[in-house]
Amino acid sequence: MEPDMTSHPEPVSGTADSSDGRLFHFAGARGHGLEPGGFLRLQSRDGVVQLGQIDEVQHAAGVTAKGSGRLLGVVGARGALDTRASSAFQGAQLADAAAALVDALHSSARASLRVGRYLASGAPAPLVPARFNRHTFWCGQSGSGKTYALGVVLEQLLLHTGLPLLILDPNADFVRLGEADQEGSEQQRALASRNVRVLRPGSDGPDALRVRFTDLPMRSKGAVLHLDPLADRAEFNELVHLEETLGTLGPEQIVPRLEERGSPAALDLAARIENLGVTGWRVWAGRREAVVDIVEGRPDATVLDLGGFANPDEPLVVAMAVLDDLWAKREQRRPVLIVIDEAHNLCAPGDDAPLSAAVRERIVQIAAEGRKFGLWLLLSTQRPSRVHPSIVSQCDNLALMKMTSPLDLAELASVFGFVPAAMLSRSPGFRQGEALFAGGFAPAPMMVAMGERLTPEGGADVAVPARST
Repeated sequence: MEPDMTSHPEPVSGTADSSDGRLFHFAGARGHGLEPGGFLRLQSRDGVVQLGQIDEVQHAAGVTAKGSGRLLGVVGARGALDTRASSAFQGAQLADAAAALVDALHSSARASLRVGRYLASGAPAPLVPARFNRHTFWCGQSGSGKTYALGVVLEQLLLHTGLPLLILDPNADFVRLGEADQEGSEQQRALASRNVRVLRPGSDGPDALRVRFTDLPMRSKGAVLHLDPLADRAEFNELVHLEETLGTLGPEQIVPRLEERGSPAALDLAARIENLGVTGWRVWAGRREAVVDIVEGRPDATVLDLGGFANPDEPLVVAMAVLDDLWAKREQRRPVLIVIDEAHNLCAPGDDAPLSAAVRERIVQIAAEGRKFGLWLLLSTQRPSRVHPSIVSQCDNLALMKMTSPLDLAELASVFGFVPAAMLSRSPGFRQGEALFAGGFAPAPMMVAMGERLTPEGGADVAVPARST
């Protein structure tokens, strides 16, 4: 007889054992939900019900499976999940975890950011907003939907938290984050009411992305001019003395003032400034409002459009200015999520140019020590090897999209050992917009199809033009 293809999928059945009350093993199980990341209901002989998640599974040649997983908590009399309790058992009965049981897991973790749906069940998959107080590493190769998906999460943070966002945006991907439809859905209307500042290079209006040279720490000033305090000690010392009058000088007056001084160090510094063309950069604020002043006001989101500067050092100056200022004021403990898209542009391990090294060292410092001061990082990139390992190793949350490189996956596995290997191995088969979330901001490791954006994407791909004839 032919099987009935219209029948419902076979429910999970079988038995499992746990010797330590933390991990469980099953064999001879049957059913459609036996996949890594899937949730199981385990009822032991004494009637205790626990929620488990499958870490790995092997399907036999027939229809049975064996595998292992972890226990997530004990289900109470009223359906609540106690994630601090679990117990050993033998011969517990396996069954599909009902939606209410998975919802209990979400409730216990206070997961409320609905960023998408579970790949296996299609049920809503939420993240834990409170756990963005840890550093987050977000990666996926080109074409994985990484930037679009990150926008979904940032929108949810804007909707459901009061956590200010500082977004360093090199490709103008998030410059439309404040353009929600005021007559759209309830969520879009709520987003439209948020205070989103978008600062752009080259503007002379209130959205100008500008930096005051005098606001920078002395070492950062030296980095702008490619000066080493010891190797270039005479010029650096001249800069220290020039600092006393910089606040009253326009950029066009600096070189003449140095030439007036006439000392060899002053003339060398003047030549250096002219050769670098620093005084002609449009990044300098002059008497205009500087980016650090705007960030200090803590808008709901501040998007720094780092593209469009004429000199490649100018976006580095912007990044250095805001990061230095946040670090200098860290004792105020005013939380902010620092989102660095294309993070390899600012913290690549091998770039030792003075400005690049200064920015990277500040990010390394924030990664190592900033969490307790409310300076939390979210770093997005295409490959983990392109970001300094001292930064990646400090991240407690992982968002992984399609990644086909075995070397990159092996590196992620070594850094994020809490992610089940079988779930990491699914990454090469992810479709665009599918992601693995693991770490403190996920109630449990989960594979998700990302939801829809509520605001327009700023840097959508350019379409191939069609031929008209």
